[in-house]
Parts: sequence; C-alpha cells; structure tokens
Amino acid sequence: MTEPARRYSQLSILLHWAMLLLIAATYAAIELREFFPRGSPPREAFKSWHFMLGLTVFALVWVRILARLVGGTPPITPRPPAWQLLASRAVHLALYALMIAMPVAGWAILSAEGKPIPWFGLELPPLLAPDKALAGRVEEVHETVGTIGYWLIGLHAAAALAHHHLWKDDTLQRMLPWRRARA
Repeated sequence: MTEPARRYSQLSILLHWAMLLLIAATYAAIELREFFPRGSPPREAFKSWHFMLGLTVFALVWVRILARLVGGTPPITPRPPAWQLLASRAVHLALYALMIAMPVAGWAILSAEGKPIPWFGLELPPLLAPDKALAGRVEEVHETVGTIGYWLIGLHAAAALAHHHLWKDDTLQRMLPWRRARA
C-alpha cells in the first residue's frame, strides 16, 4: 500500500491559483466598468473581459474537478474535528457551484438579451431565446450570487489562514506552490 499524498497535485495547485487570479480579474472587470460612462469603449471592453474571463473559469472548473477526482484530496495533518471537515466540504461545494453557475448565468443573460456571447474571438451559441424579462431576473440572481461569492472566497481564505496560524495543521501548505508538506 502506498502512503497518501501530502499535497495536492501540481495540476490542482496550478489550477487553484490560476483560477483565483481569473476570478479576481472577472470581479475586477465588472467593478472597474463603473468608472466609465455607459456605452463608452472602456466600459464595453471591461464588460467583454468580464464575460470572457467568466467563461474561462467555466471551462477550467471542469479540468479542476477532473484533476481533483483523479488526484484525490490529501489528508489534513493533524486531522481536524469533524465539524471543520463538514464545513470545508460545504464551502468547497459552494465554490464549485459558484464557478459553474455564475458563468452559465452570465451566458444565459447575454443570450436572453439577444447579445453575442464573446470568448476570445469566438462567438458562442446562445443558451436561450431572447427574453428581456428573463434576462433581468437572471441578472438580479447573478448579481446577488456574485456578492455571495465575495463572502465565500473570503471565508475560504480566512479558513485557510486559521488552519495555518491558529490550528497549526497543514491545510494551507497542501495547496501552496512553493512549500513542501510537513514531514
């Protein structure tokens, strides 16, 4: 029998941090658009980047899920209490749902608005027929879930830091690209 891995696979680590950057850029693009007048080229460019980066998150989340299924999840040492493991699973599930649902909702909004769905020079097919009322309802949900996403990401980061600094386990070290897991 082989000993379980002490760290996530290099692919999982790379995807974790790359997706953090992509998600941060996606949020930044939609927030920065507010500094420009409606219809202006910079505002439209930020919106396009928001769409394209969000769809990139959607594409990569499937690679990330596959990498996690194939590579597994290394055990935390020392093992945390059951409530922490349950909370961790719930937050991770919510983050994966966010990375899937938010881009799909954005794609649905553009589709229902009858707008093109840009993705780095490609135009993706619409998910829905044009329906302005539906676009408005989905956009409200998209914005609300986006706000929840800020809190989920913050909770995830705070928990990793708490595990590292308060509970002194290797939760954070398993995902750091430049650290080795404890011997």
